[in-house]
Amino acid sequence: MRYISTRGQAPALNFEDVVLTGLASDGGLYVPETVPQFSKDEIAAMAGLPYTEIAFRVMKPFVGGEIDDATFRQLIDDTYATFKHDAVVPVKQLAHNHYLLELFHGPTLAFKDVALQLLGRLLDHFLKKRDEKAVIMGATSGDTGSAAIEGCRHCDNLDIFILHPYNRVSEVQRRQMTTVLANNVHNIAIEGNFDDAQAIVKGSFADQAFLNDTRLVAVNSINWARIMAQIVYYFTSALAVGAPQREVSFTVPSANFGNLFAGYMARQMGLPVKQFVIATNANDILHRTISDNDFSKRDLEATLAPSMDIVVSSNFERLLFDAYDRDSDAVRELLERFQQEPAALAEAPLTKLRERFASHSVDDETILEVIREAFERTGELLDPHTATGYRAAERARSDATTPMITLATAHPAKFSDAVVKAGFDEVTLPPSMSDLMTREERYDVLPAKLRDVQAFVASHRHAS
Repeated sequence: MRYISTRGQAPALNFEDVVLTGLASDGGLYVPETVPQFSKDEIAAMAGLPYTEIAFRVMKPFVGGEIDDATFRQLIDDTYATFKHDAVVPVKQLAHNHYLLELFHGPTLAFKDVALQLLGRLLDHFLKKRDEKAVIMGATSGDTGSAAIEGCRHCDNLDIFILHPYNRVSEVQRRQMTTVLANNVHNIAIEGNFDDAQAIVKGSFADQAFLNDTRLVAVNSINWARIMAQIVYYFTSALAVGAPQREVSFTVPSANFGNLFAGYMARQMGLPVKQFVIATNANDILHRTISDNDFSKRDLEATLAPSMDIVVSSNFERLLFDAYDRDSDAVRELLERFQQEPAALAEAPLTKLRERFASHSVDDETILEVIREAFERTGELLDPHTATGYRAAERARSDATTPMITLATAHPAKFSDAVVKAGFDEVTLPPSMSDLMTREERYDVLPAKLRDVQAFVASHRHAS
């Protein structure tokens, strides 16, 4: 299996190198050169298997033989042993033909655990094999950071530096990061927003001289291994509601688009998906692009769903690459124009996207309304991000006879402020986190300046 860049000017890499590289040297994102295919019979044969076995079967083609089967199975088993539910990501019925895929049973109560618990183990495996050390840099709008830290805190060959926007994540999200006091964990609060933090991370990958030849590794959803791990639960949840004998649809709360691109990949691999619904909050670049062909930046709005508070949706580039028939020159030209001025997609790519994707945007007032409404109708208390999905599924689905699976991306306790604003009592954290609010915190506040952050990383890393 080889991987190529969406911008066409970086060398093709194997799986091991893609995991250790993250962002392509030309600024693009890596995608598989060819997409593995599963027949209807092969998908049907997965029904009833444990999550870990389906994960092995779905992900094995992407690994390309670079990890032996026994070792890869052990990495998968160790990864999902950290989840609190035997099904790992259980499916729950909300209404007729509407289901909830609970992705929050991992150690940090968010869907990012599904991929990042595996990514940390993959990184440590490859670095040990090479006798190398590495530095991780990542930007988070809330959930990625804590999941990455949990996935990497025990890794012997890694230092991890996570940037989050100062005072712009929930207290639970912040404390899940800043109370991990391991020597290889470093939290940086950036005096800016998520996009400022993301720009610093991307700038660091573009110019890595500050690390004096130590490898810099990405854990944000630009890293292909994260997409690969998330593909699995599209298969398991679809099987749970009748695939491959029937089509299914998915609604996905979306920001950086990695979660939804994983679903798109599942469909490309053979899973019978009728429709994807993109759910956004007020930061709605994805909704505007699909509905109005308005591919432009707007000022960031702070919302009740902070993990979706972004201006630029990084992984959308991977979908554009396919929509433009893998024409890297066209993608590069579009994204260069997007950086300078409002842009629009060409007619043919936009038509392709609209055949498979619908979208809906939800403001803060509606989020609170949906949290109340969903609880009254189903007894389920939703976090604000999942609430955007719940409403989008109802408003944008094309066919009520096709099972709709809405992805529940976080436990409501992570966003208790929004739940309280909706009129409920504060949500209790699970027993494993009952003392979170009293744990010691450790983090540094830095200006949103590339050189300041790079100097901090260079002086605080231990792995060298």
